[in-house]
Parts: sequence; C-alpha cells; structure tokens
Amino acid sequence: MPVFEYKGKTVAGRQVQGERKAKSKAEVERFLRQNKILANQISKKPSEIKFKFGTGIKKIDISRFTRQFSTMIGAGLPMVQCLEILANQMESLEFRKIANKIKEDVQSGSTLSEALGKHKKVFDDLYVNMVEAGEIGGALDTILIRLANYREKADRLARKVKGALVYPTVVAVVATGVTFAMLAFIVPTFAQMFGGMGAELPAPTKVVLGVSNFLRSNLLTMVIFIVAAIISFRFAMKNPNFAYKFDQFKLRMPMMGDLIRKNSISRFTRTLATLLSSGVSILDALEITAKTSGNLVVQKAIRKSMLSIAEGETITQPLKESGVFPPMVTQMISVGEKTGGLDDMLAKIADFYDEEVDAAVAALTSVIEPVLMVVMGGVIGAILIAMYLPMFDIVGKIS
Repeated sequence: MPVFEYKGKTVAGRQVQGERKAKSKAEVERFLRQNKILANQISKKPSEIKFKFGTGIKKIDISRFTRQFSTMIGAGLPMVQCLEILANQMESLEFRKIANKIKEDVQSGSTLSEALGKHKKVFDDLYVNMVEAGEIGGALDTILIRLANYREKADRLARKVKGALVYPTVVAVVATGVTFAMLAFIVPTFAQMFGGMGAELPAPTKVVLGVSNFLRSNLLTMVIFIVAAIISFRFAMKNPNFAYKFDQFKLRMPMMGDLIRKNSISRFTRTLATLLSSGVSILDALEITAKTSGNLVVQKAIRKSMLSIAEGETITQPLKESGVFPPMVTQMISVGEKTGGLDDMLAKIADFYDEEVDAAVAALTSVIEPVLMVVMGGVIGAILIAMYLPMFDIVGKIS
C-alpha cells in the first residue's frame, strides 16, 4: 500500500504534518477531514529501497521507553498523551514510527497490550503479558516500573558480559591479522632472499615457508570454506537436535560454560520472579520464561516443570534433573513453593547470581587476556625466529 505525506492546519491553527498509508489520495483527504485538519499539501511518498538487519532498535532504547512511560503513567498523564510525548522525543526513527502506530491503535480502542503485541520483534511475550496483567489488575504503573527495573538489570548484565569479551576479541583479531600479514607478505620476501643463497634451510624456517606458500596458494579456497562452514552451521542450528546438543556443549565449555550457566540461571529466575510478582499465572509465566531462556537445555527443564505442575507436582524435580541448576537454587525454589513466596525467593536467587556473573566475568577476563597475549606473542615470535635462523647460520659459517 502506498504512503502519502501531508501538511495542513488544525481548527486551532496549529501546523501539522505526517505520513499515512492509503489506497488513494482521496482516502487521505477523508482521513484528514475526519480529524478536522485542513490539508495544504498531499503527495505520494517515493518508494525507498532499504537494507535493514534486525529491528534497528537498541535494547537500551526499549528500556528507556519503559522507564519514561512508567514515570508519566504514574504521574497521571493520559496514555495517548504519554505515547505521543514518547514518540516525539525518540531518536530512533524506526522506534518513533512504532510508538506512533501504538498510539493510533490505542486511540482506535485497542488495549495497550494488544497494540504492543503487534510489534513482537520489539516487545516480546514477557513485555506484552506483563502489560496485560497490569491492565487487568488496574496496576499498569506498578507493572511498568517492575518491567523497567527488569529490563535495566537484564541490559546491565548483558553489557557487562559483552564488555568483558570486547578487549580479548579485539586482541585476538588484531593478532590474527598481523600473523596473516606476516605470512602472506613479509615471509615471501625472506623466501626470495633465502632462495638466492642456495643454502640448506633449518626445519622451522621450512615449516613457516610451507605455511606461507599454502596460505597464498589456497587463500580463495579457505575463504570459501569459512563462508560455507558459517552458512552450514546456521542451517544446522535450525535443527532442534543439533541446537540442543550445541547448547549442552556451551554449558560444558571450560570457563565460558560456567559463565553461560550462571547467566542462564540469573535470566530464568529474574524473568520468572518478575512475571509472578506481576500477577501472571505460574503456567503462563513458565511458558514465557521458557521462550526467553536463551538456552534449549534450560528451556527443556522449564517445559518439564510445566508438565510437573499440570500433574499436581512441584517445579523443583525437573530443574534438578536438568543438571543446569545447582542444589542451592533448587532447594531455595522448593522453599519458596512451600512458603508461598516463590517470587521473592526467585528475586533473591537472581540478585545472588547477578553478583556471581560479575565475579565470573572478572575471572574470565583475567585469564583470557594474558593467555591470548602469550599465545599470539608466541606465534609471532616463532615466525620471526624461524626467519632469522638461516641468517644466524650464515653469520656462524662466515665467522
């Protein structure tokens, strides 16, 4: 459907402009008349070719939107006015369009949760269900505050994990690039020089020259192989069995596995605690938590817990059997179930594991950085020594 741009004035004389999807210009004119806008200009917007990856909206923008929305709702501002204010101050053009669409849907009689549910890529099931619970219970401002707190804590934890891995990744990429440059461009220069000498080369030098020749001769083949491997892996991850095995492998990885496990437990307990405290039923809360768990092993354990509850049992036993959750976590959840304070107990576990993730990130960073420096320094040093060995032999013979 084409998009039309319009400019005009309201009855009060205020200048307005905007865009609207319509089948024809006449349809836009009818819309403006219904909204008491005198049109000065209506033109069809030229079609654009856009290449976009993902939603183009950052998680921090959604968190900021939620916090500001909760503040304005708590202050007693009408919902439509809140959405209009938020839309106008958005830096992201894509997010601004979505906020305007939500405002239009709410104006048309939809509930806020229904309007948010039309944009699943931005507002996930957890977000929509919590808002719906707030609307039903008449405590939307409280729910939005809880949702803002949840998103901010989750975002902060994700930033810590990503931030800790940035420096080692940069070091590894730079060192790999330097090693490749040496093998592809510098080593061949030495090879020409050694070839003119006609002397027998040491074994380390022959190995380095062989690696250099292989890289130069098979560079295109290697690039094609790497691209094919990445594409094959992405296709394989669509297979549930392969994806499950890979998630199991991630949990068993040295050092990284411990961090992934703690991060998964923190996310599971924080999400479930937030949903339960917001009035979402236990089965719905577990279903949403399973979808947002980020690990298929954890997801399988949660779904088993749902079956356990449906049969009148507790959620603790399936979590024990998964092998992901430590005894302390399952025992605390069991106590929370028996005392009727499961949401509070889950929140305490989440706070504890947030600190555990911080400690794991610090430990991982302190180990990875020196190991990377030693390994990459050793590789580059070995190449340099291998290239200088023939010169040492020649100097020794001359002496």
